[in-house]
Amino acid sequence: MNKLELIKNLKEECRISKKEAATIVDLFFDQISTALAKGDRVEIRRLCSFFVKKYKSYKGRNPRTGERVQVAPKRLPFFKCGKELKERVDY
Repeated sequence: MNKLELIKNLKEECRISKKEAATIVDLFFDQISTALAKGDRVEIRRLCSFFVKKYKSYKGRNPRTGERVQVAPKRLPFFKCGKELKERVDY
């Protein structure tokens, strides 16, 4: 399922316009993105959680040239599946 299919399903299920459904989906994703950008954890009970992992700086290697390079510290978003979703998918 992609974003357009999600909007279509929301529109049909809630009997709202496509524009309203798109606004709701965009707002949902924007709020998750904003919270993660601030470093907050987002938890959707029985479904999943999103959180940010912080990585320290380290020395890496350029695979093309073999040259040693310093990799800057970074923060990356992660997704953790909830127990109920795992059970539903694995049935």
